[in-house]
This record gives sequence, structure tokens and C-alpha cells, in this order.
Amino acid sequence: VQLQASGGGQVQAGGSLRLSCAASGFIFSDYNMYWYRQGTGNQRDLLARLSRDGSTWYVSSVKGRFTISGDSAKNTVYLQMNSLTPEDTAVYYCNVWTNKDYWGQGTLVTVSS
Repeated sequence: VQLQASGGGQVQAGGSLRLSCAASGFIFSDYNMYWYRQGTGNQRDLLARLSRDGSTWYVSSVKGRFTISGDSAKNTVYLQMNSLTPEDTAVYYCNVWTNKDYWGQGTLVTVSS
């Protein structure tokens, strides 16, 4: 099982980015998929979930701005992030629990004011 996250970068406040999480070794649609982020602290905060049934969940701080989705043909999960603010600056991780916890390597998002 591997997760390859990409798509981070630097953007101005109000801008958008789309993160990708390419899954290998398993079919993402068979599991719940998650996006987390880690800011200046050590804690990783859960942002969004794409459930096996296709339903989604978001933490209140990103609801309405971020969208999690998946492309089965590419076995890839995305996080579309709009209306970014400097508070969204963090390293973003994708995650899945199959028989154990797997994490992507993280992709840095920097939002400047």
C-alpha cells in the first residue's frame, strides 16, 4: 500500500489549489479515505473524509471551501481547496486504514497574505 500526495505549493490568499493522492496496492473506493493537515504544531488535524459509499464529511473550518473527491479510473483522491487563507498553511497528508494506518508523504501548502 502506498499513497503519493502532490499538488502543494505557494498561493496568495483567496487562491485555490488541488491536492492529489495517488493510491497503489489497494483500491481506494473500497476504503474510507482521509485528508489531514499539520501546521506549526505536532498535531495532525482531520479535514475531510471520503467514505466507501461516496459520502463526504468536512471539519467546520474547511466546509464550503474544500471538496474531497475521487477518480476510480486513476485510483486517486483529490482535495480541491478554494478561498485559501494564511491559516490554511500546513503540510497536507492523505490517509487510509486498510489492515493498518497508511500515510502519504505530505505536501506543503503555503498561503501568503
